[in-house]
Amino acid sequence: MMTNRKLNLHYLGLTFFISLAIILRFWNLELKPLWMDEVITAIFSLGKNYSSIPLDIVFPLEKLRDIFSYQPGVSCPQIAHNIATESTHPPLFFCGMYSWLGLVTPLGNDWINKLRSPSVWFGIALVLAIYFLNRLAFCRKAGLMGAAFIAVSPFAVYLSQEARHYTLPMLMISLSLLAFMQIQRDIFQSQQVKVRLWIWLLWTVINIISIYIHYFCIFAFIAQAATLLLLIWKKLKSFNSQKVWLTLIFLNVSAVVIAIIPWFGVMQNHLNRSETSWLPTPQHIEPLYQTLISWVVMVIMLPVEGQTLAITILSGLLMLLFAGWLGWKVFKGIKLLLQEPTTRLSTQTLLIFTTLVLLEIFTISYILGKDITVAPRYNFIYYPSFSALIAASLIRENLSGSILLPGNQNNLLSGKNNTLIPEDVSSEQDARTKNSKRLNSIKSKIKNFHRSGVDNQIPIILAIGLISCIFVVSNFGFQKPYLPQQVAQNIYQDKSIPVMAVMAYRSSQDIALGLSYALALETETRSFKDKSNHTAASEYSKFAFLNQKDSWDAIFDKLSKLPSQNISQLNLWIFAPGRRKRDYPDNLKVSKLLSCSIDKNQHYRIGIPYQLYRCKK
Repeated sequence: MMTNRKLNLHYLGLTFFISLAIILRFWNLELKPLWMDEVITAIFSLGKNYSSIPLDIVFPLEKLRDIFSYQPGVSCPQIAHNIATESTHPPLFFCGMYSWLGLVTPLGNDWINKLRSPSVWFGIALVLAIYFLNRLAFCRKAGLMGAAFIAVSPFAVYLSQEARHYTLPMLMISLSLLAFMQIQRDIFQSQQVKVRLWIWLLWTVINIISIYIHYFCIFAFIAQAATLLLLIWKKLKSFNSQKVWLTLIFLNVSAVVIAIIPWFGVMQNHLNRSETSWLPTPQHIEPLYQTLISWVVMVIMLPVEGQTLAITILSGLLMLLFAGWLGWKVFKGIKLLLQEPTTRLSTQTLLIFTTLVLLEIFTISYILGKDITVAPRYNFIYYPSFSALIAASLIRENLSGSILLPGNQNNLLSGKNNTLIPEDVSSEQDARTKNSKRLNSIKSKIKNFHRSGVDNQIPIILAIGLISCIFVVSNFGFQKPYLPQQVAQNIYQDKSIPVMAVMAYRSSQDIALGLSYALALETETRSFKDKSNHTAASEYSKFAFLNQKDSWDAIFDKLSKLPSQNISQLNLWIFAPGRRKRDYPDNLKVSKLLSCSIDKNQHYRIGIPYQLYRCKK
């Protein structure tokens, strides 16, 4: 039993890591520009759809304030309809976001902060969820280490600052695993069949809600159900016990399937939409090494994006060395956890779940030809169990003070004592003898542990994570895709000349991408005005969405028919998704007065190409 002093220190430590998580996740929350996916979140969360976007007309950047304004009086069914017809996601997250933005209206200039704040709070709640998961599965110290790991994980901080539905499903998966772990204990660590229906019901409800938040939560639910089936088949010898638990699993799986039937047709339609076509077909072992890279950035993130080659190489090598060293420690720790009867079952459960999710990801990548490993964010499905295992393995030799022994109070969901019977012990007397021998062995390990100074390595690991998080929130790591801020800076190289940017769109995703660039441009013009630097570019900055789906040449025809502009020169930038440099003509006209010539030295490609034309009367 922990003394009151140790308990106070324990909860003081938990409070510290939660506070650290809050600071890291809110730090520089508005620094990074909104990117395409976050723009999509904003559109639907504000109660709007793509019909709210002004298309095939030129509009000033000030118009963006109207586009990204809250539309009152929109119901969740209306939002669900917008999502069903114009996106590829379930509706629940967006309905919740709409309610949140309604509470903080008027949005004001800090609307991006308000848009991202829910993800931050879900990310903070994840710290506490992993604490309880590891406390139930292993011990209090493992719980505290789990909270510490999540608090300073650069991957967790990155997702917490995204206005997307990643931290919420991670939280829901963690809560599902918490209920799942209690179910596992009731099945395998009780001397008699002990069915607590409310826990099974809780597990089912959490999984249903999760699936209506993000489709990928289906994989987490399947992996949990499959893990239970595997463990029951391997460890339960009584046919009657097997029958009870298999019946419960069947009923809960059936309940989840029935609950998603109303959305099933929409889900099928979403699978075939063009918005998923960006996922490449995997080549050879790409999904494997991309997954390994994702594991690296979960624990360390140094400046490797947008840096000089020397810094990128040095940072990359340091990341690989640290991750390799940490991986070896985790591997050894998991081996010890598997050798210890009191932690073996929890470790096996989390390992099987994580492995099954990874197999599902590889199945999607190789068999369905959609390589979802290209985006590290999609590893959120197994991130909670992955983090829980890392944390438990790192304190594996330090469990003697709170090791799960028979009679310890580790049943967090019920608040009652939970007797943990090792698999190889058939009677209470044998268990006591076995545990006494094991305690002596562990005490010997602890002495060697302190003599070797291994315990000093955990603060180093957490410090590396903290430094990584500072890089992430300072925009040196996990930079936004398509780099809206850099694009805006390229466009405003010459602030003395008026600017017009044109997005030649083919799909709704191109529109969202164009809006991310327009927002970055608007932010740049605001910075000019804040500095009292009223340049021509800031006074005359316009944007246009022109449809290139039917014809590329139609873009230039529409530009030539624009109303005359009261300017003598113009820097025209054309974004052209799906086009190549050679597709841009050498000359074109804007209205009838401005003749434009291509500047071949100002051609860029950041996912898509964009080209400068210099226009004069």
